[in-house]
Amino acid sequence: WELIIVDDFSSDRSRIIINDLCKLDKRINSVFLEENVGPAKARNIALKRSKGRYIAFIDSDDIWYDNKLEQQLEFMTEKNVAFSFTSYQPVSEDRKKRYSIIKAPNQLTYNDYLKNTIIGCLTVMIDRSKVGTFFFPEIRSSQDMALWLLIFKGGFKAYGLNQNLAEYRVVSNSNTANKLFASIGVWNVYRNIEKINFFLSLWYFSNYVFNAVKKRWL
Repeated sequence: WELIIVDDFSSDRSRIIINDLCKLDKRINSVFLEENVGPAKARNIALKRSKGRYIAFIDSDDIWYDNKLEQQLEFMTEKNVAFSFTSYQPVSEDRKKRYSIIKAPNQLTYNDYLKNTIIGCLTVMIDRSKVGTFFFPEIRSSQDMALWLLIFKGGFKAYGLNQNLAEYRVVSNSNTANKLFASIGVWNVYRNIEKINFFLSLWYFSNYVFNAVKKRWL
């Protein structure tokens, strides 16, 4: 395995910690950016440097359980799938408050996902030998949604492993914590990335809102 850490011009002690980690294990590689470029560009920089067949993503505020990669790799190998995701649990910043587990459905298609953006970026694993080279569309919000849709359009389905293998930390100042910002991002993907007409976008968006409420509070 390889771990590529992209420091997106952090203002804390991250660089010191990352350098210390790199000294401990040669499989850990660092990229230090001299300006803040945002999540899509930062992930794309990591993708360009990566050499592995299987790709997985984790942001600095999220948590993988110890067996996450092992369990997911076994699942993908047994099922012979190119694109997978798992269940995960949102938690508060201090991890003291735990919310309902977001359960992974068995599989999703392009149309399924337009109605229910249930795939957590921190849970995804992609077999690049099957999917090919890919990069995140460099938009302000919902970059991961736009990428998953791009992969779906390549003829792939997303297969869910219904095991809780990660924690998504709900940080108060994050884009996804801001529901209005997140909703605008989803609408932008419908209209400007996928070029879906207004009325069909409205139907997909109403399903998106219903499922967002359902998975968070019901």
